[in-house]
Amino acid sequence: MHNVLRELRAQRGLSQGALGDALGVSRQTVNAIETGKYDPSLPLAIKLARYFGQSVEEVFLIDGPPVTRPP
Repeated sequence: MHNVLRELRAQRGLSQGALGDALGVSRQTVNAIETGKYDPSLPLAIKLARYFGQSVEEVFLIDGPPVTRPP
């Protein structure tokens, strides 16, 4: 899964530390999410998306082929 968190943060002129403080996580957590080393929990992903006024799907993009349901 990759994300556009770095771009959203840069648009607002926020440091990783400032975003972490606003969300109650460390700067290291923000960095790990941005670099794809850590996938956030669902509650944290929702917090991040809401902070930027986006949906979770707009912030976090799933890599790989789309999932289809059997008929």
